[in-house]
Amino acid sequence: MMWPFYLMALVAIISTIRVITNSNPVHALLSLIVSLLAVAGIFFIVGAPFAGALEIIVYAGAIMVLFVFVVMMLNLGSHTVLQEKSWLTSETWAWPAALSFILAVVLVWTLSQTQHEAVMGQQVIGAKAVGTSLFTKYLLIVEVAAMLLLGALVSAYHLGKRGLGEDEKEQG
Repeated sequence: MMWPFYLMALVAIISTIRVITNSNPVHALLSLIVSLLAVAGIFFIVGAPFAGALEIIVYAGAIMVLFVFVVMMLNLGSHTVLQEKSWLTSETWAWPAALSFILAVVLVWTLSQTQHEAVMGQQVIGAKAVGTSLFTKYLLIVEVAAMLLLGALVSAYHLGKRGLGEDEKEQG
């Protein structure tokens, strides 16, 4: 019963290698979405459905859609239309589609075989157990992570912002 885990791991590895080797950022992001979905499938297989659902909703859903939107918005202009048409070949969609099909087959098989049981783990870990553990045993680590993320957000804002007169100085 280990083949679903290994198949998901193989899909994650192949799609992650495609993220690194793709020169087109949109293609790399599509492969990253497939990789994140494979990791979510691994979470489901090992008995952590809450972590798998968060992986799909937060990373593969919200953050990756935002990345794709931003990257596609950066390519605005009439001079990039021909370039974008050349990028949308059948080979572009073949790898992510094939890997996603493998993910779907494994997930459908896994969900049809088990009824609220972990395939590999001893027990299923629910949202209540995760929340209780995070806010009792690991409270200090959660607070430190929150402060680090806040510091990173403030730093990114200050590094990315421009002064009011900087645009004129660069053009002049």
